[in-house]
Amino acid sequence: MTADPTGTTNPTETTTENRGVVGKLSTLDRFLPLWIAAAMVAGLLAGRWIPGLNTTLEAISVGGISVPIALGLLVMMYPVLAKVRYDRLDTVTRDHRLLWPSLVLNWVLGPAVMFALAWALLPDLPEYRTGLIIVGLARCIAMVIIWNDLACGDREAAAVLVALNSVFQVIAFGALGWFYLELLPGWLGLPTADLDVSAWQIAVNVLIFLGIPLLAGYLTRRFGERAKGRAWYESRFLPRIGPLALYGLLFTIVLLFALQGEQITGNPLDVVRIALPLLIYFAVMWAGSYALGKAVGLNYERTTTLAFTAAGNNFELAIAVAIATFGATSGQALAGVVGPLIEVPVLVALVYVSLALRRRFAASTEPHPSDRQ
Repeated sequence: MTADPTGTTNPTETTTENRGVVGKLSTLDRFLPLWIAAAMVAGLLAGRWIPGLNTTLEAISVGGISVPIALGLLVMMYPVLAKVRYDRLDTVTRDHRLLWPSLVLNWVLGPAVMFALAWALLPDLPEYRTGLIIVGLARCIAMVIIWNDLACGDREAAAVLVALNSVFQVIAFGALGWFYLELLPGWLGLPTADLDVSAWQIAVNVLIFLGIPLLAGYLTRRFGERAKGRAWYESRFLPRIGPLALYGLLFTIVLLFALQGEQITGNPLDVVRIALPLLIYFAVMWAGSYALGKAVGLNYERTTTLAFTAAGNNFELAIAVAIATFGATSGQALAGVVGPLIEVPVLVALVYVSLALRRRFAASTEPHPSDRQ
């Protein structure tokens, strides 16, 4: 992409670039919504029709998280984190227009929006309401990496923001749970709910879903470039491991929906009630974050990263906390399980919305740290 002397990007070139991005997608990427829909259906059917499958998946767990699901997430996240240019992270940490809005969106507005929606739309269903509030407290550190990459967001920015979310998750999750489930409802004269979650449980979740793939990605790039050079690493090695991210994503989706397939298919009306506030939440958080990023002058890549990191949630943690506190068959656990049922297709759709909006960024107000196309 080039710019004229005034610094404005040529709209024709931007449109051509967007078409080029789509044209470069593999068959797996191009038909991603179809593969994800098939994975969700396969998981739901497997969970309902294969005897003992969900029991087996739950039995093999660490910190309340199924080990097969954890492995799928590690495979999913590793290739993307291996692509990150770690020598450019300082360009992100210096960008206060990105960091402060992200922290406010994730840790102030996100939980508050979910709290308001849960009480407004599920006033008569306290278990589901509590489950949704827990989902709102669990900020995304896993699948957002995939959505951001598919939407051509800033990889380095995503790595920094999910790392910040991880730190805040360990520090703030328990306190926010107490605030939104006990203190604030008490102030408002509403029924309260107890949440028993340890910082260790959250730390284990962060270590599994971010720490391990982040360390693996960093070491792979460092030693790969040292041994073979950056040109070989980016032109030969990364294309070979790239497809693993989507294979891991599809595998994880199958397992997630198999784990609670019977619960979801056995309560269709409840799922619809839970889905409505989730749909509104994802739309409000993504669109609001996107508009904010553009308003403060972020370029397309970082605006996209801001939007996806604010809209996504760590449903693995939410499910684990709900199961550990209220039980595997509780309404709170069901609300957590419905989270990915709604989040996955909605955020996939938003990937395509984001790519369509790319042409509206006629100019970047700052140089992007990497030319990835």
